[in-house]
Amino acid sequence: MNTTLDVSLWTTILGNFGFPIAITVYLFYRFEKKLEKLETVIVELNEEIKDSYH
Repeated sequence: MNTTLDVSLWTTILGNFGFPIAITVYLFYRFEKKLEKLETVIVELNEEIKDSYH
């Protein structure tokens, strides 16, 4: 196998897909944090609703 071809191929692959992959990982991380906050608020709201009926 030609090592120069392998390096060139990997450079091209990272150049084409590296940035979109990095952005996707970043957005998933932010989305996960927002989901955790949303879950906390929903649990708190559920507790408030339970307390108001008792």
